[in-house]
Amino acid sequence: MPQGGKREGAGRKPGIPNKVNAQLKETILEALHEAHPEGAIGYLKEQSALNPNAFLSLIGKVLPLQIGNVPGETFKQENVGVTDKEILERFLKSQK
Repeated sequence: MPQGGKREGAGRKPGIPNKVNAQLKETILEALHEAHPEGAIGYLKEQSALNPNAFLSLIGKVLPLQIGNVPGETFKQENVGVTDKEILERFLKSQK
């Protein structure tokens, strides 16, 4: 019976996504873009009015991924003059 431990070169390289997860994410984003005549932003705007709790839950999950801070430093908030719509559009483009 082999001894425990990781074999040299075994498995996926760090940072390479699982193919199934990548395909599922791509499918979900495609459905999101096709769910509304105005695309993903139109759908999300509509959902923010129809289902505010679910929409705010989504925002709560997305924002921590987008905001970073250097460990050990005080968090600084700056107003850079970017609208919520622009932030959402940038996020959706980065998910393609």
